[in-house]
Amino acid sequence: MNGTLKRVAVACLAMFALLMINVNFLQAVRAEEFRSDARNTRNYFDRYAIERGRITAGGKVIAQSVETKDSDFKFVRKYTDGKLYAHVTGYFSPESESAIERSENALLNGSSADLLLRRSIDLFTGEPAKGANVDLTINPKAQKAAYDALRNSGKRGAVIALDPKTGGILAMVSLPTFDPAELSGTNKSDVFARYNELDKDKSQPLLNRALNQTYPPGSTFKVVTMAAYLEEDSSRGPQTTVEAPQRLPLPNTNISLPNYGGSACGSGQVTLVYALEKSCNTPFASMGMELGFEKMKEQTEKFGMGTPVSVPMQVAQSDFGSDYDKAALAMASIGQRDNRMTPLQMAMIAAGIANDGTVMKPYLVNKITDAKGDTIDEASPEELKTGAVSSETAGKLREMMVSVVSNGTANLAQVPGVQVAGKTGTAETADGAPPHAWFISFAPADNPKVALAVIVESGAANVGAEATGGHTAAPIAKAVLEAVLNK
Repeated sequence: MNGTLKRVAVACLAMFALLMINVNFLQAVRAEEFRSDARNTRNYFDRYAIERGRITAGGKVIAQSVETKDSDFKFVRKYTDGKLYAHVTGYFSPESESAIERSENALLNGSSADLLLRRSIDLFTGEPAKGANVDLTINPKAQKAAYDALRNSGKRGAVIALDPKTGGILAMVSLPTFDPAELSGTNKSDVFARYNELDKDKSQPLLNRALNQTYPPGSTFKVVTMAAYLEEDSSRGPQTTVEAPQRLPLPNTNISLPNYGGSACGSGQVTLVYALEKSCNTPFASMGMELGFEKMKEQTEKFGMGTPVSVPMQVAQSDFGSDYDKAALAMASIGQRDNRMTPLQMAMIAAGIANDGTVMKPYLVNKITDAKGDTIDEASPEELKTGAVSSETAGKLREMMVSVVSNGTANLAQVPGVQVAGKTGTAETADGAPPHAWFISFAPADNPKVALAVIVESGAANVGAEATGGHTAAPIAKAVLEAVLNK
């Protein structure tokens, strides 16, 4: 009898042990799998049960949760000027998020460990749980100026503006855009159908071109080549003369590189400032070949290329390319070949020059506050790269870039009463489409408050000479500069 009881007891203990192991396995090991399972409708309704925090910019609420009369969904997300800020705020759909809605999701929905004290107080007082508020560095006037000016061009493209001294993002626009409200409703079939339409659209409205698209930088990259050339020999300056033939034979090939449109560059021997003003190809291609791949690559890395960046959204990697032969290096040195840059990277290069050679880490979140307005976290500007160029070289580049706007290809970027520094660019495309139009800039030149990059896809169409970037992209930059500087 005792033996039988012992066997039954052991069997019961074994079953309890197996049950405990199974429960722990389900709740710990497979918890996330079940939580994210599409069949788990509880998560679907829970997403709308808590009042998500607001997203603000310059004191303006651009995303917030509002209470509904629907018994199944307590709150729904609403966006002010949704298309204007779409690539900044992102969307909040039944099963996913994007942009700030995704990167700051734990704070916005109140689940972050940083809100533990706030949740504890609310639990004790009986207050309903609320998410934290996210305040952005975006300047609403600059954002609207960038959006309106780029939209008026009738082209796809992007604009991104930074505070060169802090790295704060003042404007970030990508066109075409979308309405985040269409992807943030509670009806799954409607939201998913609309998402599929946008996702299949060949113009890629969901793509943030400012952060996640790379382009050949064209002649805007010549400031990087110039930086490396000046850094190699401190005796060089704006009045240093270089050879500038109408066509430059490329080593080990039977072709030669012309200046844009086949034009001459002065008398064939020009100063560095003249070469940058007129954006001559041949002297910059020669500089790149003289410097060699390693020095050119090193200069790009000093400006932040190759360093992973998130703002907090992840940024696509810019790339100067692989170890080129001389002919390919000549092309890469004028912003062509495999040389690929995001608009953010080009804005960082302009900002680094503006900030005396220090490249600040770009960021979008200014401050986090709880539902009562108490500060949880606040941005602290960080240096990404110091010594991208010496202060002396930065001064020389600044002088030459001012001359590009005053006397060269970027006169349409001039702002009355303000000294503007800039560089135009026209980038040939591999698919045979019209060239892209670029412009990078900062102002005021003597005490910069804004640095930016503008890319207008195929924006160089129907315009002759190197001034294409100046004709199409520079006026967009001017609008943003005026908005930031209150001109």
